[in-house]
Amino acid sequence: MIVVGLTGGIGSGKSSVSEIFEGLGVKVVDADVASRQPVMKGQPALKKIAEKFGSNILNSEGELDRRKLREIIFKESSAKDWLENLLHPLIHQILIDDLATASSKYAILVSPLLFETNQKDLCSKTIVVDTSEDNQIDRTTKRDNVEASQIKSIIDSQIDRKSRNELADIIISNDGSLQELEEKVKKIHHDLEKEIFK
Repeated sequence: MIVVGLTGGIGSGKSSVSEIFEGLGVKVVDADVASRQPVMKGQPALKKIAEKFGSNILNSEGELDRRKLREIIFKESSAKDWLENLLHPLIHQILIDDLATASSKYAILVSPLLFETNQKDLCSKTIVVDTSEDNQIDRTTKRDNVEASQIKSIIDSQIDRKSRNELADIIISNDGSLQELEEKVKKIHHDLEKEIFK
């Protein structure tokens, strides 16, 4: 199975691009969706997280309080490292299993941390969805109803824009309309299929 990695900073438009690929019949596997599975209620990883950070990391239903966890890991780098060491191998295996079920000519692996983790090793090619930091902050504050300062700290914690773009095989600039984005994705899809079956 040919896997194409799709990444970009927060608010860059990864979800829009992946939805367009999905509409073209391409199997899309989302690392964010996969990352929720090990921390679901009753999972061993969630028990370890509660032991590490205290039971107040869980909500009244015994599920992970993502906002509380996010606050902790953005304040303490050691907490972030511990969490990544626990979850990344579990998520990696889920991604491998999900990608193996693809029946399309190639599959898209969507991951905000594609280059920061070993998820890039699953990919033959990589696509970066790129936009300005102002766009990232504007889109995400509207979408998630959070402070701009929190979005800025997330941007600062991710690989920087220049480095991300340098690592990409394909860059999609997402500063225009949704229609322009659709045309760009359709062209890339056409080129990928042509390349796979040349």
